[in-house]
Amino acid sequence: MSKINWFKYSSPPAFFPLAGRMIPWFSAAAVLLIAAGLYISFFVAPTDFQQGEAYRIIFLHVPAAWMSMFIYVLMAGYSALSLGFNARLSAMMASALAPTGALFTFLALLTGSLWGKPMWGAWWVWDARLTSELILLFLYIGYISLQSAIDDRRRADRTSAVFALVGVINVPIIYFSVRWWNTLHQGATISMTKAPAMAHTMLLGMLVMAVGFWMYTIAVVLMRVRCVILEREREAGWVQDMRGME
Repeated sequence: MSKINWFKYSSPPAFFPLAGRMIPWFSAAAVLLIAAGLYISFFVAPTDFQQGEAYRIIFLHVPAAWMSMFIYVLMAGYSALSLGFNARLSAMMASALAPTGALFTFLALLTGSLWGKPMWGAWWVWDARLTSELILLFLYIGYISLQSAIDDRRRADRTSAVFALVGVINVPIIYFSVRWWNTLHQGATISMTKAPAMAHTMLLGMLVMAVGFWMYTIAVVLMRVRCVILEREREAGWVQDMRGME
């Protein structure tokens, strides 16, 4: 059985058609999983005995918060690859990830404020975790702004990559903020070292939503990176040939 040479897909011309083939699968998986997650979260999971029905916002809030951090780490990883190996596709992937990361960060902040109002009596408090999550949103916006502000594409990629790598220090600050400081925000919802302190249906709904968000992220990033490839490689012969066949 022949092995697939995955390294060939590290070039934009080879990755472009592969991304196109994967988008429908990840899009379908995202729709199905998010629909299933919402159904479990809002119609199957029991009412929390302390927070009542208001707690259900966490089924959106927690996966969105996870995604906001994971995507930034992934963006920083691609930025490191683009700097270390001068990999064009890695720089394009980092650029494609940023808007989706910003979206999930905004969603985490929005749903957090909707949860905080009935729980804390305020839409916003300058809590350590909330503040560091807000800083994460500013980091995403700063990265996107750098990409747009610099006309020289190579210089824009290098500058924004350094910015992403410096900003990644904020991710562990977000995660450990509830341990390092006395905050209003509750601790980790799921721990790798402890049994979950929630009903199994609650945990299932949250995990299904998280996987659905991942599928959505992959689908959208693949769509966006194809647009980035076409924009940056528009003078390349393979792009001209592809457009000639349309």
